[in-house]
Amino acid sequence: MSKDIKKNLVGQLVFKTSNENSSKRAIHLLVRQCGSDRCYKTFFSWDQLIVMLFGIFSRCDSMGEVCDGMRALAGKLNYLGMDCAPSKSTAGDALRDRDNEIFKQYYFALIKYFDHFCRSAEKKR
Repeated sequence: MSKDIKKNLVGQLVFKTSNENSSKRAIHLLVRQCGSDRCYKTFFSWDQLIVMLFGIFSRCDSMGEVCDGMRALAGKLNYLGMDCAPSKSTAGDALRDRDNEIFKQYYFALIKYFDHFCRSAEKKR
């Protein structure tokens, strides 16, 4: 009996791809176009995107659960591109107040980016 050391987490590929430099540049371009970081000093659009993706892939039900889960990771947040976990109030305020247009545009940019990979996978079948 061998120990299974490979972990297949839900959404790991999408999470890793969204954390790549090309994705980060794309969202920074969208931030400048939309002006979504204009009124925020510490919790930027990129951080909010990472928090939202973490919540989705971790299957969390509330913002408190998401922030507590990220706080439990402590030093491993640098893998996600963050220095520290956001407080519940900061993440909740940004979720409520920040315009969702930037995330809509980023979603369509990701679809455009992955379209080539999906079509080539269909041709191989």
